[in-house]
Amino acid sequence: MSAIGFYVALPFLYLISLLPFPLFYLFSDFVYFLLYRVIGYRKKVVFENLKNSFPEKSQRELKEIERKFYHYLCDLFLETLKTLTISKEQAIRRCAMNENTRRIFRELHDRKQSCILVMGHYGNWEWAGSSFSLVNPQQLYVIYHPLSNKSFDKLMYQMRTRFGTKLYAMKDTMREMIRNRSEVNATAFIADQTPSPDNAYWTTFLNQDTPVFWGTEKIAQKLNFPVVYVTVNRVKRGYYVVNTEYLVMDPKNTAEGEISELHTRKLEKDIIAQPEIWLWSHRRWKHKKK
Repeated sequence: MSAIGFYVALPFLYLISLLPFPLFYLFSDFVYFLLYRVIGYRKKVVFENLKNSFPEKSQRELKEIERKFYHYLCDLFLETLKTLTISKEQAIRRCAMNENTRRIFRELHDRKQSCILVMGHYGNWEWAGSSFSLVNPQQLYVIYHPLSNKSFDKLMYQMRTRFGTKLYAMKDTMREMIRNRSEVNATAFIADQTPSPDNAYWTTFLNQDTPVFWGTEKIAQKLNFPVVYVTVNRVKRGYYVVNTEYLVMDPKNTAEGEISELHTRKLEKDIIAQPEIWLWSHRRWKHKKK
């Protein structure tokens, strides 16, 4: 989209964001109809991913997960737009940190320990970032890929940093984390992206050979920051609960691949429990193990 096209679309994006929640989700239902029933956005990719991940499920079961996923994908996209205008009170109420989560981050902050958060594209990770920054004492940093469209990249940056979250461009992560070592903070890694197959940890994930970024593990070991696993569960439409658990307290004493294996298994368990809220349209398995 050109810069002119972006500025033409921008008022409509804000208008959608300002819709009251009942109308907002009614609009999401309309987008679902267009995306799934009319356009069929990435349906081949989604069904192939589901079929390979759940070989034990029938065609009917897979289609039901597919349908629920597309419904959720539309909610997720529009909920991301909602961060343009959502109030602090609504952000906290609709993506709540449970007591265990608050306790863990209070403990780490009181011990003056920075930490690494590891999670997947599961649930509303965008709302979780906003809620974290409003509730917890640590400074939150999120690693992101800058978008090629500069206008949309600026908009996403504004949305993600609106409540105090700060961003690291992926290529700058290690340098920035070392620079901020004196600060008590939390750095969030989305661990289910697709790395180069030649520089990845290979494991089995959802019944398939899968590459995993080494970065999360290597940085945790180098800085010896505790690793905390984050789950964003959808309770009902428009409401989430963030749960966390200590994954590794002393990364420097872990074996090679141990941290990568631990967070991969946790994410796999989450996806099996609520498959429709993971990002199945992502080309997670485009690389094959040699």
